Amino acid sequence: MTTTLIRPMAPKRLARTAGLYYLLLGVFGGFAQGYLWPSILVAGDAAATAANLRDNADLIRFGVVAELLGQTFFVLLALTLYALLKHVHAGAARLMVVLVILAAGITCFNVVFELEGLQIATGVVDTSAVEADASNALALVMLELQHYGIFVAQLFFALWLTPLAYLTYKSGQFPRLLSLVLVLATVSYVIDLLVAILSPAVSANIHGYFGIVPAIAEIGMVLFLLIFGVLTPKTVSPNEKIAAPV
Repeated sequence: MTTTLIRPMAPKRLARTAGLYYLLLGVFGGFAQGYLWPSILVAGDAAATAANLRDNADLIRFGVVAELLGQTFFVLLALTLYALLKHVHAGAARLMVVLVILAAGITCFNVVFELEGLQIATGVVDTSAVEADASNALALVMLELQHYGIFVAQLFFALWLTPLAYLTYKSGQFPRLLSLVLVLATVSYVIDLLVAILSPAVSANIHGYFGIVPAIAEIGMVLFLLIFGVLTPKTVSPNEKIAAPV
């Protein structure tokens, strides 16, 4: 009987695969969360939100698919990074994966509200028993639920960067500065979330600033993974002699 051995993927190849998943997450997630939904939801205006849903029905369905694809790549990213970095600290690597699964799960569940808002606005759900204003308000509520659900997911999307920062720092395979910026990105995400909950009026004016550090951190991580993969730790040859201090 012969035994077939599956050779583990080389670290650089694993890293570049993770970089590809991270890039795809950014493309699909950025389209859905960064562009589409902010342009559809008009806070406090049920009629405008319902009209946007009706006028962009096909684009919204594409956005739902993009959201689901993005979160799938998010989970694949975490599993690939786990394979790459679990030798550094298995517990931290497992925590990273759990936090990603929580963030992705909440985000995928939010798609239900997006689809239901679309169904109500386009008349697929029979709302003839209520007036048009009430139907529009119900569609708005669905998208508001999705909006605030994303804030809940943001907590875990923030926290997963901390074990990632720890693993990259301890591995010696990533620039130390990049690990530090990942920690700062966690702090920025969490503060943004707290301000949005505690003082929505203030958040409306400063929300954009909290995205600067996370953008630097995550774009930097994507580029490093795709271009360099990982750094090769310096090793000392057995033949090298370390001179004793005089």
